[in-house]
Amino acid sequence: MKLRWLLAAILLVALPARAEEVVAGLSQTRVSITADFAGSEILIFGAVKRDRPVPADADPLQVVVAVAGPSVPVSVRKKERVFGIWVNTTSVEIDLAPSFYAVATSGPFYDVMSNVEDLRHKVSVTRAIRSVGATTEVASARDFTAALMRIRDRDGSYQLHESTIQIDEETLFRTAIELPPDLQEGNYTARIFLTRGGTVLDAHQTVIYVQKVGLERWLHALADERPLAYGLLSLAIAIAAGWLASAAFRYLRG
Repeated sequence: MKLRWLLAAILLVALPARAEEVVAGLSQTRVSITADFAGSEILIFGAVKRDRPVPADADPLQVVVAVAGPSVPVSVRKKERVFGIWVNTTSVEIDLAPSFYAVATSGPFYDVMSNVEDLRHKVSVTRAIRSVGATTEVASARDFTAALMRIRDRDGSYQLHESTIQIDEETLFRTAIELPPDLQEGNYTARIFLTRGGTVLDAHQTVIYVQKVGLERWLHALADERPLAYGLLSLAIAIAAGWLASAAFRYLRG
């Protein structure tokens, strides 16, 4: 037993320490969704901690930031015109796709992170989407994944901001990520990568908590936990709104 612990200690001492480590922070780690929520901006900043000087011939330091929302299954359907009517003809079930995904880099994406590192850490939007199955009628499931990416790119749910991270003296860095108004509630992960020559040197991860508060939270909980009561309340509000509109119209005419 003592020999085993001695060997473990020797191995730990022999492991090389990382020459560069990332120390990062966020302007906020909690986002509250209220009735008038119109989106938010998160500032991501940090510094590089070094235990030895960087060689003069080393590749420039690069930084990649990825912010991901909760991943859920998604059904992507293709519509075609059949006898003059648009109908769903084929579909693909994507196993997991982030509800929100934003990537910011200090340069062109594949200049700062190699394909191998992207495959390992799943940083690009394509790697973040997990799609391993498709119906036998579908010739290429990749087309459906690409369609999902285009749709969410247009509505701001998927973002790629290349060359937007500012690095000062290869030590300090900062960037900002815009969160859209239609955020899904849940835990969002923010990952920060340090790279040189496309290779990841260090990574840091933290969590951003996104939750509904106030009236939005109450209505969301009511719809999930008591759908019958939520339906009756919606019906009552609709009837009351209709009656008030009718009464106001009669008053204005009289």
